[in-house]
Amino acid sequence: MRNGVFSDYKIFTGNSNPVLASEIASILGKPLGKSTVNQFSDGETSVSIWETVRGLDVYLVQSTCQPTNDSLMELLIMIDSMKRASAGRINAVIPYYGYARQDRKAKARDPITAKLVADLLTAAGADRVLTMDLHAAQIQGYFDIPVDHLKGTPILVKYFKDLAIEDLVVVSPDHGSVVRARDIATPLDAPIAIVDKRRPKANVSEVMNVIGDVNGKNVLLVDDMIDTAGTITQAANALKKLGAKKIYACATHPVLSGPAIQRIQDSAIDELVLLNTIPLSADKQIDKIKQLSVAPLFAEAMMRIFNNQSVSRLFDQEK
Repeated sequence: MRNGVFSDYKIFTGNSNPVLASEIASILGKPLGKSTVNQFSDGETSVSIWETVRGLDVYLVQSTCQPTNDSLMELLIMIDSMKRASAGRINAVIPYYGYARQDRKAKARDPITAKLVADLLTAAGADRVLTMDLHAAQIQGYFDIPVDHLKGTPILVKYFKDLAIEDLVVVSPDHGSVVRARDIATPLDAPIAIVDKRRPKANVSEVMNVIGDVNGKNVLLVDDMIDTAGTITQAANALKKLGAKKIYACATHPVLSGPAIQRIQDSAIDELVLLNTIPLSADKQIDKIKQLSVAPLFAEAMMRIFNNQSVSRLFDQEK
């Protein structure tokens, strides 16, 4: 390291999202570091690094997505390998941060697993975390190391700006996504609406009301992640009944577990735009889903970190 800047850097990946890692490396003009991440016959994770990292700035690209525990262990063991190989700085690049929904005690004796994962990453030897659209921004405070928190909003905004949709209303599918909906509505110069979900009593279907006018409008539903797709598809179906025309939806993280794909296929959603923080297997690549790449944004952030330049400029959609 000279004058506070490392002489070189290398990029490695585990098994969770190698296509995204390869795309990032290609943009930066670097080959992926040579490593092997597999399992012993009993399921233990085995990591081998096949090139020197001594004194270098190392970037480990790994989403902690399904299989979540395997992906997390791969990342932790890779961090430990780099630390023991005398890497100069270890940057955990986590496009999707798993366990982020367990960020507080919702009821007595609940764990705060998002904090536990932060502690594990730090204990393993990570010096910095680069991630995108945490389920709760306060999770940054769980770390005692620097966290750069990228936003997927500019990528989604650019896509929908290029579509130039007329009579557009941006809709939050629940109260928790209102800020995110506003962040997209403002640059699109569109009004917002909010879906208000209430369950009158146990085992009774949800009653859905909409705060705002969607009749005769094209709508864009906004969320940070889509898991089982219950919330977003119920909201889409309710908006259709209230007179919405074409229904778009977007989210950063395509978790898409359980009945998600079937629900999306059967729903009133016309197009669902997702980012590639999590790869989509072949059975999830349906016609309704379009996936946009976060690789250019992560590549730019990594280069800025390497050069000790400001990363906060990437947060400004107008720059």
